Amino acid sequence: MATTDTDLIIAGGGLAGATLALALSRAVPDLRVTVVESFPLSPDAVPDDYQPSYDSRSTALAWGSRLIFEELGLWQRLSEHATPIQHIHVSDRGRFGATRLDAESHGQPALGYVADNRWMGLCLMRELLDTGVQWQAPGEVVDMTPIAGGVDVAIKQNSEVRSLTAQCLVVADGGRSGLRETLGFQTRQQAYGQNALIANVSTSDSHRFTAYERFTDAGPMALLPHGSASLAGSQSALVWTLTDQDLEQVLSLSDPEKCRRLQDRFGWRLGRFTHIGQCNHYPLTLTTVDEPVRAGVALVGNAAHALHPVAGQGFNLALRGLMTLVEQFRVAHASGQSIGDLSVLRRYQELHRQDWQQTVQFSDSLIRVFGDSSVPVLAARDAGLVGLDLLPGAKRWFARKAMGTGGRRAVIHSPGSASREQMEHE
Repeated sequence: MATTDTDLIIAGGGLAGATLALALSRAVPDLRVTVVESFPLSPDAVPDDYQPSYDSRSTALAWGSRLIFEELGLWQRLSEHATPIQHIHVSDRGRFGATRLDAESHGQPALGYVADNRWMGLCLMRELLDTGVQWQAPGEVVDMTPIAGGVDVAIKQNSEVRSLTAQCLVVADGGRSGLRETLGFQTRQQAYGQNALIANVSTSDSHRFTAYERFTDAGPMALLPHGSASLAGSQSALVWTLTDQDLEQVLSLSDPEKCRRLQDRFGWRLGRFTHIGQCNHYPLTLTTVDEPVRAGVALVGNAAHALHPVAGQGFNLALRGLMTLVEQFRVAHASGQSIGDLSVLRRYQELHRQDWQQTVQFSDSLIRVFGDSSVPVLAARDAGLVGLDLLPGAKRWFARKAMGTGGRRAVIHSPGSASREQMEHE
């Protein structure tokens, strides 16, 4: 193999990029990894004195994601501020159909968890401080040129651009990846004609560790238990889909008026909405990249596929993909093959493709079926929700999707593992 400055460059040190770096430090500790992140890093940014903010953004973690974080040695710390989802209630507003899932009936303490993004980032950083992963921060990958045996990556720091060579570049800079466009990857985008409004809310009744998926004639909404790992409080994380016109109207309202509008759309299952925090919003688009790998380059996370957030599948899908990529890098490195070799990256793509196709289809079909208000579809939806609630086989299938255990999950091997590659089908 050609000599390079580093083995792997990860463009983006957010949740996806940092998780990939940590997983590689566990599975292939002698692999040289460099993370390029636009935000400066502080060695004091550790979770020891973490104080949750009411307005903190959060991520839904499936049970399968907990298993991955356990393998990485991260879960014990992360779980200190991860609110468990013990029940899931799916309903169609104004209709009789509903489906309920309970962790206890599946022999688990939780179906999933809700964790603040900042807390997850701090936990990852705390672990990464004890690894050999190198950071270029603040910095930005602005271009890449293929070279013999790898890639030549242009990194901009303090208005200066310098070159760093590597076997492979992984693009993990999010759904609005400018680097993806610069490198010429072709995306397919399907606009839903809706926006996601994200906020934390308080209610008069406790959430009782229940996640609500509520489909309405104006679009789906989700309320996820939030705020405490042990006490069933009254704070929930809201994902509310709105048309452009409705979003403009909601944003113009006072906080009490927003609560009343939300009450009208969601109903009274959590009692009265008493407070809504800072509102963030963004347009909803299904974005996929059919060919997310090339020789020396791979797209991961939202840079490769961005889903509708109401089903809570996006980060969990990305996490499974990252572990699949780590395993392919481990196998290639152990055999003396360049990790940027096209055969290595195509093997990763083939293993991950079925998972992302099924997850995209599952999420997209939920939105489209529950967005159709024709009488035949309404009747079919009622029957479908009731069927899911009553038929054990259908309910197990739905639970596996919700828990993120319906696909293939790469097993992270420590150095010296006898097995070259194993895939666990859960």
